[in-house]
Amino acid sequence: MSTSAKRACDACHRRKVKCDGGLPCRNCSQASLSCTFNTVPQKKGPKGSRAKVISELREAQRQTQLALQLNDQWPTPPSLARTPGLLTPETVRKCADFFFEHMYPTMPILRRERLEQSADSLETDPETYCLVAAFCAFTTIQPGINIMGEAAGRATELANYPATASGTALLEEALRIRRSYEYIENASQTTVTTSFFIFGCYFGLEKHNTAWFYLREATTLAQILGMEDEDSYSTIDPVESVVRRRLFWLLFVTERAYALQRHRPLTLQATVGLPTVEEDAREPVDLSGFNHLVNLFLPFDDVFIGLWNKIRSDCSTAWLTQLQKKLANAVPEGLQSSESQVADLKTSQQWLRTVVWQLSISNGYLSSSSTDSSMTFKYPIEIARDLLAVTGQLSRQSMEVHGVGLIEKLFDVACALTDVMACVPLDSATFETGPRGYLMEFVNLISTLRGGDSRFLPLLLTKIQDSLPHLSPSPSLSPPGTRPLPSDDIMEGQSPIVVTEDAMAATTTTAEWSSFVSAPSILESAAAFDIK
Repeated sequence: MSTSAKRACDACHRRKVKCDGGLPCRNCSQASLSCTFNTVPQKKGPKGSRAKVISELREAQRQTQLALQLNDQWPTPPSLARTPGLLTPETVRKCADFFFEHMYPTMPILRRERLEQSADSLETDPETYCLVAAFCAFTTIQPGINIMGEAAGRATELANYPATASGTALLEEALRIRRSYEYIENASQTTVTTSFFIFGCYFGLEKHNTAWFYLREATTLAQILGMEDEDSYSTIDPVESVVRRRLFWLLFVTERAYALQRHRPLTLQATVGLPTVEEDAREPVDLSGFNHLVNLFLPFDDVFIGLWNKIRSDCSTAWLTQLQKKLANAVPEGLQSSESQVADLKTSQQWLRTVVWQLSISNGYLSSSSTDSSMTFKYPIEIARDLLAVTGQLSRQSMEVHGVGLIEKLFDVACALTDVMACVPLDSATFETGPRGYLMEFVNLISTLRGGDSRFLPLLLTKIQDSLPHLSPSPSLSPPGTRPLPSDDIMEGQSPIVVTEDAMAATTTTAEWSSFVSAPSILESAAAFDIK
């Protein structure tokens, strides 16, 4: 038996029709609608199409009912459930040992004490779990080393898997758990750090569109947290403030390097002070190298990126020359820092000199008669010499910990050298011991670095084959199991370029090659000048 209500039901109120107050009312019964009184009464407005309103109400109720049925049929999966045996305390410890020994000086964004303490809350705090999983994935993928498998025994389920496979498993675990909570709406410093490590994973996996997405996510979250505002650092815990400042500058440097490599825009500007050693007395770290790295990338602001991406054209010879001088003085000769940090700094310095030189030639500012070597066509020879002088004193591991990012910079410098050798007349007396010798050193160096032989070596060899076919040796000079680049013009008395069968078998598509072209071809640009 129906009872009477004192106001119109939700459906009658929406349709702007008179309600008899029944439960259900006559109008809802006739229209086959649910009769509810949940809506707070609003001011009356102009009447709309009653048929349209009825249709909308029916559709909304149908969708609600359908959703309830689907939830009953397919219950929500336990997305918060951790994968047993994947992220163990032993895994975290080994990754932390490797990170703080080899990578921490260039990425001082974690505190070991807190990282070790976080192992106790992995099962209860999803945000911490995602951070640690992404950190372990990054520490495994970036250097390409299966850290878990290097120790004796089988401490974890990941011990017998390749570095990429184990790192990817940890990455997917972090992403899966992360989808179970509102990390964007409830962003924190941990959220930003997690996004950065996820970016690093995808960069190491050479999935660059996805990598860019997560790098931009990290910088956007940093902006949401006000990390661009100097005043924000005085309102939070002092220990957190120290790490936050370093995180901001690491994002700053990473974004600029990636913007140059992939022609992307910038979001972060130099709006806060640099970190200092005195900030963190409990876990001191030599930040001089880190700050030198920041200073290297400071000049590559929106103006330079606009010129690099060809949306601006207002540079000058004087401006480019001054920029080269800044780069030359940005890293002191007697730098006292860890070997891995020296590798990163010196390689980045010479790579940036190459980038500025490429911008100079693409804008027509180089001249064979210039008194400044940085404004001549032969400048990449000088860059190659300086870079190889450094790498010759570094261990392979100190370079490999930086992953494919460092190898790509070596590759870019070697490509610039190759182009110069192809289009600029060189003194035959110094050709053997100079440019050609440098090029051979780059080939050998890239071939020995983990990740270089499978990806960058085939690209570089193809570049040499196309630009300098006369450098290819006689097949009879190649050791067994190798073969030289094909050539129609074999120069006598030259050492062979040793190319392994695996390197030659690696496929290099046009898309892959073009993804590494940072500026217009030097050969094309040089063709516009009278190089004598």
